[in-house]
This record gives sequence, structure tokens and C-alpha cells, in this order.
Amino acid sequence: MERTAGRGLREMRPVTITRRYLKHAHGSCLFELGDTKVLCAATIADTVAGWRRGSGLGWVTAEYSLLPASTHTRSRREVSLGAPSGRTHEIQRLIGRSLRTAVDMGGMGGECTLTVDCDVIQADGGTRTAAITGAFIAMSDAFETWRVAGRIAESPVIDNIAATSVGVVDGVMCLDLEYNEDSNAEVDMNVVCDGRGRFIEVQGTGERTPFDRARLDELLDLAAEGAAHLVTIQRRVLAEDIEAFSERG
Repeated sequence: MERTAGRGLREMRPVTITRRYLKHAHGSCLFELGDTKVLCAATIADTVAGWRRGSGLGWVTAEYSLLPASTHTRSRREVSLGAPSGRTHEIQRLIGRSLRTAVDMGGMGGECTLTVDCDVIQADGGTRTAAITGAFIAMSDAFETWRVAGRIAESPVIDNIAATSVGVVDGVMCLDLEYNEDSNAEVDMNVVCDGRGRFIEVQGTGERTPFDRARLDELLDLAAEGAAHLVTIQRRVLAEDIEAFSERG
């Protein structure tokens, strides 16, 4: 099969990261994966939910939304619908779960909550995986802001988190599906990994056809390869304090 711009089957879309994109957030970035663009903003507040009070531990959570003009046809703002959709609720829980695996809750400086808001400003497939990968950068910068302010001695981040999609389209395996591929995939998976290549979450379904264990193993190997590539980018951007990074493949 032919992919957009002649992209290879095991090749990701171009990645562009613009850090500190927002003035008031403790950490933020605009994460671009091809034509998918997600604005991730992390803020820390000196409060936790009632069930967490008295624990001495912090908490990490996330919210996710598709802006009205981010898709082919305008979607209504979910606040006007009264509650997040089931899809939105599931995605923001996925982002929160993923980020929490990378944080020492006891090292957050007490009972505080870090919230990452992930707003999709343009969608072309892979919005949840882009949100997770960008949210990690925003979260890391927020904790660094907390450290510089003297609120913590060191960052509680203990590992990287990155996510990507894989699938079977027209009978062949592909990494990082864009919308036209995702909407026609026979098999579609979203995979979250840590910096050591361990799996945090695997969401997969045979959209059009069942798949066997051998195919599952191949897809997971491909996803791990893609996630490792994103982790390498994250580490470089954070270690070298790069404000704007672009990798065009």
C-alpha cells in the first residue's frame, strides 16, 4: 500500500514539539504528529480530591478534548452537552493512568494535584497517542518548574511514557496510523510503553477481521519500536532543553 508522502510502513509521521507554548501553565507543549496537533498544558495545585486527603501523597490526572474545528465536520463543545462523551472519558482516563506509572506520588511535595489538559486542535488520527506523548513532556516541565520554585528537591518523574498506534491496513502492518488508514484498518491498536520498552496499556481490536497470536506479537513489536523512537526524542528534547524540535523523517 502507498502512504501519504511516500511514508514507509514502519515509519512515523513527522514529529514537531514546541515546549513552553503557554505563558501561565507550569509546563506545556504543542505536540504535532503529522497533521495531528495536540496542545498539552500541565498545572499543579495545592489540593487533592477528598478520597486522597490525609495520605501525604500527590496525584496526577488528565483531561482531554477535541476542539470544535479540529475534525472534518464541526463537533459541539462537550461542555454544551452537559458531560464528556464516553470516548472522551475513556481517553482522559487512559492518559492519566499512563502518566501515573511514571511518577513517584510520594515525591510530589505533599498533597498536590498535577493536571494535564490535552486539547486536540487538529485531528488526523492518533490523537490519544499524541496526547500521551506530549503530556509527558508538559508534565516533566511542570515538575521542573516546581523544583526550581523550591517546592520539591528533585523531579518525581521516574521514567518516560510514550504511545503510538499500529494496525493492519490492506493486509499489511503499519506504524502510526493517520485518519484515512485508521478508519479503514482491519486491525487497530493503541499501545503505551515506558522508557524501558515495557507495556503500560494495550488497546487493540479486530475492526474488520480477527487476528491470531503471531500477528499480535508482530504488532506489539512494531509498536514498541515506535514508542522507543518517541522516547528517544523526548529524552533529547528534555535533556538538551530544546525549545522547538522538528524531525521530518
